[in-house]
Amino acid sequence: MTDDDKWMAQMRRGSLELCVLAILARGRRYGYDIVQALSGADGFVIKEGTIYPLLNRLRSEGLVDAEWQPSPQGPDRKYYALTRQGEARLSAVRDQWRIFADDIARILEGDA
Repeated sequence: MTDDDKWMAQMRRGSLELCVLAILARGRRYGYDIVQALSGADGFVIKEGTIYPLLNRLRSEGLVDAEWQPSPQGPDRKYYALTRQGEARLSAVRDQWRIFADDIARILEGDA
């Protein structure tokens, strides 16, 4: 792993929760589906072994609910959805993220 890879891994870890909450804000999703949605973003290669512990933690914090549902293909799937508390957290963190990203952009551009 290169130094650049290590830096990117740190940035991904710091934003993974926010991205998962944002994906779930658009509707119920099962774990593998969330992984696929994340992998659509350049540099976000996340494995299922990473996402399930995160989803379990979000569930224990009351931010996400989970429910088993039948699958048209194969075994039942566990679908995750935001709770009201999760929606409130997403809203607050989204606003903080925008301020933070703007501040970082200013620093990178030399305007700070």
